[in-house]
Amino acid sequence: MKDMDMSNLDALKKEIVETVKAANDIAALEEVRVTALGKKGKVTDLMKTLGSLSPEERKEMGQALNRLKDEISAEIDAKATTLKAAALNARLAAEKLDVTLSPRPETQGTIHPISQTIEEMITIFADMGFSVAEGPEIEDDFHNFTALNFPPEHPARQMHDTFYLPDAPERTGDAAKRLLRTHTSTVQVHVMQNQKPPIRVIIPGRTFRSDYDMTHTPMFHQMEGLLIDKTSHMGHLKGCLIEFCKRFFEVDDLPTRFRPSFFPFTEPSAEMDIGCSRAGGELKIGAGSSWLEILGCGMVHPNVLKNCGIDPDEYQGFAFGMGIERVAMLKYGIPDLRTFFESDLRWLRHYGFGPMEQPNPALS
Repeated sequence: MKDMDMSNLDALKKEIVETVKAANDIAALEEVRVTALGKKGKVTDLMKTLGSLSPEERKEMGQALNRLKDEISAEIDAKATTLKAAALNARLAAEKLDVTLSPRPETQGTIHPISQTIEEMITIFADMGFSVAEGPEIEDDFHNFTALNFPPEHPARQMHDTFYLPDAPERTGDAAKRLLRTHTSTVQVHVMQNQKPPIRVIIPGRTFRSDYDMTHTPMFHQMEGLLIDKTSHMGHLKGCLIEFCKRFFEVDDLPTRFRPSFFPFTEPSAEMDIGCSRAGGELKIGAGSSWLEILGCGMVHPNVLKNCGIDPDEYQGFAFGMGIERVAMLKYGIPDLRTFFESDLRWLRHYGFGPMEQPNPALS
């Protein structure tokens, strides 16, 4: 009788567990719980029969029924947890609400060709040992003209070429005459006055002249260079500038020539030309039958060294200068100087550079 009762319990447990596993929602599972463990459930009915058994059988059967009750409750609780999680996921999926905004259209800026060209030039000259120097854009007559050996009657001193400002009341003489610098050579004077040789600097910056047409603007950018030591000569100047032009224009066999010229602040002075081709109406830097002026240069005039407190009998050096817009126009095929300053977004998208672009091998 006892073995038969135990066998019945195992069969009952198997039946109830299978029913629990088959329940597909909380309501069906609750029905299984009531059928098995409710007041009129199958396990409860068996508990009611314990009074008719002998003490030994009652004890053994009672323990077996309690285990059965606990095991069924555990199965029901585990199934309930699974069903509740599934129901919650289904509800979340059904009630999902996208609270994110639509992405705004991206606006991609570009690096201005002037900024890109300056960075390229600085990188090339930095490899030659030059450092960058800067100075004020509002200058006095001494630093802009007198110290650089400009004679008093020089045309550049006239109002039609230079933007003059009201005189500085606290100063006298050339130092009182204020103006917008007409070249970055003024910074060369500051450097020579405040730094002992050897000196090796480049000076990129804005300059101002009273002029405006297809190839001139009232404000433009210059890059000037200065080297002062005891042994430099014209050969060093030529080698420096030839190497710069080859790297900047990315032409290894670039033809170059130096023509005698005149500048008040250099002696001897020269203008540098690079070879080019104009075949078919298209300008191409490199081999060809034509020449293109690119910059001015020369050995620093002894008077300039004296004006800056450097002994010309002990030191010498060379200087050069070029328009940054001009070399950018030549390299990147920009036809009109004025477009650099018109803030035309179409032009900037066409000629501008991405932040990660490195168009010149000097930057790689």
